[in-house]
Amino acid sequence: MRVFVEIHSGQQRKLGGAVAKLLERVYNLIVSRVNTWVLAASFLSASTFRAQQPPAAPPQQKTAQPAKPVEQEPPEEDEALKPEEFTLNPLEAQKNITAGDYYFKTKKNFHAAARRYQRATLWDPGSAEAFLKLGESQEKLNDRAAACAAYRKYLDLAPTAKNSVAISKKIGKCPVPKK
Repeated sequence: MRVFVEIHSGQQRKLGGAVAKLLERVYNLIVSRVNTWVLAASFLSASTFRAQQPPAAPPQQKTAQPAKPVEQEPPEEDEALKPEEFTLNPLEAQKNITAGDYYFKTKKNFHAAARRYQRATLWDPGSAEAFLKLGESQEKLNDRAAACAAYRKYLDLAPTAKNSVAISKKIGKCPVPKK
């Protein structure tokens, strides 16, 4: 038996809206069921994990002297808040120098360039190029003391560089560091 239904254009829009609402409700029902199952599964796995842990040691008899409380540092919650540790990594230093060059030459953002060159000196403390460029960016920022310190380190690392005379003149104009 076949049924032929004739739908007028106005009724077709209403029917389409009703179908869309029905599909949305079905989708929401499925998603809520999946979320319920995920929560239940995570609860069961957590309780199973607790059940698999060895039982706590029986309480010890009290001694004459009380035990000193051990202070434990709470676990770090956000990795971004953890202080960064720098080890010798010339590749990372070169990446920071390249980024610093971009900020220095293209963007004329000397603060960003100085930060990148500073990071490069932390990744590779033996990089004379990083110290030279750090000094140049600090000089552009009118921080003469920091520029002179970077230039001194540059000359310590590369005393026979082609521009060592010019850098020595720049250091000669620096203020004397206070002790």
